[in-house]
Amino acid sequence: MANAISLSPWSTVCLVARRTQKTARTKAEAKQSPSSVGFGRRRNEPLWRCVEGCGACCKLDKGPSFITPEEVFSDPRDIELYRSLIGPDGWCIHFDKGTRTCSIYNDRPYFCRVEPDVFESLFGINKKKFNKEACSFCRDTIKAIYGSHSKELDNFKRSTSSSGFT
Repeated sequence: MANAISLSPWSTVCLVARRTQKTARTKAEAKQSPSSVGFGRRRNEPLWRCVEGCGACCKLDKGPSFITPEEVFSDPRDIELYRSLIGPDGWCIHFDKGTRTCSIYNDRPYFCRVEPDVFESLFGINKKKFNKEACSFCRDTIKAIYGSHSKELDNFKRSTSSSGFT
């Protein structure tokens, strides 16, 4: 998958606040519910995989309800670079919508790389939680861009289902 599109950590941060609130509610509910006991069974951890032909992460300007680059980056150069990548339609200028590939994939900026170190430095997500969080954020980004009943979401679910996470 040399030209596969990578989920931009930037696109995932747009959902961090909502995910954090949801996680806090879920943990509180689990403490109150006796049926949430795992009985020693260990869940399979997700394994994040980029799905070729998606590109949801390349929609850089998602609108006013999403976090701004200034809220993500502390370095003004990162803000400037990020903003320079946004085309008039909100998609990354390097995203080829026909082939759904990145024209600078091998040379893309660090914040376009879905890697444990990037998630940790930008979002404070430790390496142990990387796969689970990357899968959740990717799924949410695909839903936001293509919809809950899209072929892109179905492809992502199939890709990650072998690791026990859907």
